[in-house]
Amino acid sequence: MIIVIASLILPTVLHASSVSAQPSLAPGPPSHASAQPSALILSPISTFDPWRPEDLAMIQNSLIQAGYSVTDLENTSVTLNLITTQLNNYNIVIWRTQVYEQNHITYFYVGQLNDPTTQQSYASDFASGSLDASNGILGASVDFFANHFAQGSLSNVKLFVLISSMSDSLGSILLNAGAASIIEFTGVFSMQYAFADDIATGIIEYLAQGNSVANAVSNTIGPFQTMILEDPLDSTNIPNVAYTGDSTVIIT
Repeated sequence: MIIVIASLILPTVLHASSVSAQPSLAPGPPSHASAQPSALILSPISTFDPWRPEDLAMIQNSLIQAGYSVTDLENTSVTLNLITTQLNNYNIVIWRTQVYEQNHITYFYVGQLNDPTTQQSYASDFASGSLDASNGILGASVDFFANHFAQGSLSNVKLFVLISSMSDSLGSILLNAGAASIIEFTGVFSMQYAFADDIATGIIEYLAQGNSVANAVSNTIGPFQTMILEDPLDSTNIPNVAYTGDSTVIIT
């Protein structure tokens, strides 16, 4: 069941920064889940749609204060192998990406660049159209995730936050793979002219304070519901925020 909560989004673009649990950033994903809860932040689009530094820092610091070790990977560090084999090593996954269309198929940017080894390793996925390399940066379709996320393969993931246009199309796949709760955006919007990062930041802040997924989303979007937009055209850049799965999940 998907519960659509509200719509919103804002103009924000700047440079991404890194913070970590120690406070220096971990060099990469761990090979296995540790006793300390862990969070993974993925942003394969930081080269052309970077985080605002204050948003990323606030998310990282909120998770650290909630007791999580935090790994932040961007751009080409986000690979197909990471996505298909390493996500279950984390209790929280935040994936900030965007979509594009090629040959009437919608793809999510992965971040990894195309190369002959990748073409060979994922030959059947390229042949079926579930992977695309037309932009140089790899893109994966909904079918790719459906084929590579087996039932139970994300059973350690308590919360999956998808910051992207049309990310609701992945929700049921992630739930079937075992993720407990999904926060997602619906519709198509520009990451550059949107409130997506701000909303995600607010939600993580509320979650780190002990709120449930449902309450964190509701508390974050509440102020925007009465927002008076200076330009009526701004409403076209306001996507829906939704959650699916277990809305009672807390991360503290």
